[in-house]
Amino acid sequence: MRIRVISIAIMLLAVSATCHAQMQSASSGQKSLAATMDVYVFPTTGQSSEQQSKDEATCYQWAVQNTGTDPFQLQQQQATEKQQAAEASQQAAQVGEGSGVRGAARGAAVGALVGGIADDHWGKGAAWGAAIGGLAARRRGHMAQEQATQQVQAQSQEAQQATQEQMTNFKKAFSVCLEAKKYMVKY
Repeated sequence: MRIRVISIAIMLLAVSATCHAQMQSASSGQKSLAATMDVYVFPTTGQSSEQQSKDEATCYQWAVQNTGTDPFQLQQQQATEKQQAAEASQQAAQVGEGSGVRGAARGAAVGALVGGIADDHWGKGAAWGAAIGGLAARRRGHMAQEQATQQVQAQSQEAQQATQEQMTNFKKAFSVCLEAKKYMVKY
């Protein structure tokens, strides 16, 4: 009976020490490798936090090799893609600028020619031609601008989806490796 009480006390101390060590590492503000990627890992066979860190590093390398994706490089790539999308949006906003003026000038030339041929009113024909040409060109400019903006948004969305898919595949590989090392993993 006495041996049983002593063994229970030793087990409680061991569990308490393990929990205390894990709580210390969690409260020290340091995130584990898995936590930086929003992957939650729990040791199911009492692995120490040091062992868990080693296992996470090993599984990280294995997942990088097997997926061809490094999440930290993926984050840098994502930032670059966002910057490029912002620049492309600015360029798309400038598509069609000045089209109204150019259209008015062309319309005035055509209107003057038609007005002069029809009834010798070059000025009146030029005024009508400028108005119609300016409106038509402005409309085409707005349509081109809208189309360019939609194209930029579609490309940006495709890039985000591809990045998300790469990250999901990496997390699957990372999780499989950790699960093989007797950890419970959720992401």
